[in-house]
Amino acid sequence: MKISFKLNSELVTVDVDPLQPLLTTLRDELHMQAAKQGCGEGECGSCSVIMNNLMVNTCLIPTIQAKGAALVTLEGLRDTPKGQLVINALLEAKGVQCGFCTPSMVLALYHLLDNRTYADITPTDKQIRQALAGNLCRCTGYGMIVEAAKIAAKLWGEV
Repeated sequence: MKISFKLNSELVTVDVDPLQPLLTTLRDELHMQAAKQGCGEGECGSCSVIMNNLMVNTCLIPTIQAKGAALVTLEGLRDTPKGQLVINALLEAKGVQCGFCTPSMVLALYHLLDNRTYADITPTDKQIRQALAGNLCRCTGYGMIVEAAKIAAKLWGEV
């Protein structure tokens, strides 16, 4: 079945089983490798993307649900000024180790910062941790990632 959606602002059409996990479609058909196959049960968040301005676990979503949607992956975000800001903040705070969860952490922090009601107010630790909920990091812990969010928040309005 042909299914069309926007991927990183470009219209794409795939011809796949409509029940195939969106993660498989992104990785195997569209060669978007940032989203990872982790637990396969929506618990670890390593397969996260932004779909219609919501963080979703692509391992749980059949591709047909993406029909007409707008998806953002790390591949689409990393070359934008704000995407690069989040990545640099993670590097500065040393919030990256093995890199397995990093794409979903970047997307979660970007989503948090981009959807704040008041862009000039730095999110609280609680707000940042809530935004990261569902994204498991097994290497660094969350302290450095929370610090990265604060670094990015302070510079958000400048990019």
